[in-house]
Amino acid sequence: MPAAYTYLDHNATSPLRPAAFDAMVEALQAGGNPSSVHRVGRTARARVDWARRQVASLVGARPSEVVFTSGGTEANNSALSGAGRKRVLVSAVEHDSVLKAANGMEIVPVQGNGIVDLGILEQSLAASSESVLVSVMFANNETGVLQPIADVVRVAHAAGALVHCDAVQGAGKVSVDLHSLGVDYLSLSAHKFGGPTGVGALVVRSNVPFLPDRLGGGQESNRRAGTENVAGIAGFGAAATEAGNGLATREWRDRLEASLLEIAPAARIYGASADRLPNTTCISMPGVRAETQVMALDLAGIGVSAGAACSSGKVTRSAVLLAMGVEPAEAETALRISFGWNSCFDDIERLIATWRDLYIRAGRSDISRARAA
Repeated sequence: MPAAYTYLDHNATSPLRPAAFDAMVEALQAGGNPSSVHRVGRTARARVDWARRQVASLVGARPSEVVFTSGGTEANNSALSGAGRKRVLVSAVEHDSVLKAANGMEIVPVQGNGIVDLGILEQSLAASSESVLVSVMFANNETGVLQPIADVVRVAHAAGALVHCDAVQGAGKVSVDLHSLGVDYLSLSAHKFGGPTGVGALVVRSNVPFLPDRLGGGQESNRRAGTENVAGIAGFGAAATEAGNGLATREWRDRLEASLLEIAPAARIYGASADRLPNTTCISMPGVRAETQVMALDLAGIGVSAGAACSSGKVTRSAVLLAMGVEPAEAETALRISFGWNSCFDDIERLIATWRDLYIRAGRSDISRARAA
C-alpha cells in the first residue's frame, strides 16, 4: 500500500480534529462525574455545559434544547419514539436508523433527483386525523441531496404534524439552523465533522413533547438517563466550534465531477439537478461494480465508499438510488466520494488520475479502445 493514503470518505467518518483531540485528553485527565457536587464533579459539569453551548451554536439552538446521545442512531430512534405520535411518515431515502426505528411507518416517495415528493406528503397527511410525526433528512448521506426542509415543515405543521430532521450529514458542512428551519427535533453526530465517534445529540425544540426512552438518573434534564460521556462531549463541542464555518469544497466537487464525466461521458452523477452538499459526489462507473472500484482505489491508496457505511463492512446495492428510480444494475456501479475538513486539492487530482486508470483497465473508455486500435 502507498505510504500516503488519500481519505475521501468523510460522510462515513471524518478524522478527529486536533482541537477535539485536545479537549478529550484534557477531560480524560481531569476525570469526574458531572452529577457530583464536589469540585471535580463541578468541573466535569462545566465541560459538558460549555460543549452544550458549542453544539447549540452550530445549529442555531438554545443550549437547553440539546440532549447528548451516543450518536446519530440513538438520536434518530429517540426522536421517533419520543415524539409520541401514532403515525410516522418518513421519506424513502432516510438512513436505516430512521427506517428501522419504528414499526408500521409510512414511506413517502422521492422524485428522480432524490427530493421528497411534497405533494404525496401533503396527501398522506390529509388521509388521517391521527397525530403524525414526519421525518425527513436534511442531506442524504450517499448523494448529498439537500431536502427542502422548510417546505416540509410548512406542509407538516399546517396538518398539525411534528417534524424530525436527521441533520447528521448536513451539520458542519453547510448552515443548519433549528429555528429558521422550524423543525421540532434535529439529530446530530460528532464524527461526521471531526468529532469523536460514539457521541451525538438530539436537539428538541422548546415546548414540543418528548418522552425519554430509558429510566435512571435525572441526567440531561430528565431526557436521557445515564452518566454523560464527558470526554466525548467535550470533543463534540470543540469539533462543533471548528466546523462552524462549514466546508468550502464546492469548486473541488465540481472540478471532480466535470473531469470524471470527461473520462466517462456515460457516467451518471446522482442528484445532479438538485441542491447538494458541497463535499459529496455519487457517480457511476459504467460497467464496473462498486465493490471492484472500492477495492481497486483502496489498493491505490484512496479511500472512498459505495453507498452508506453502516452495513458491517458489506458493499450492498444502494436503497437510496433504487428509491430514486435507478436501475439495479446501474446502482451496483455507484461510488460515493466525500471530502472533509482536512482534504486538499491534490486529493481530487489524485482521485481523477486513479479513477481514469481504473476505467481504462476495465476496457470501458474511448481512450482504451483507441489504444487497442
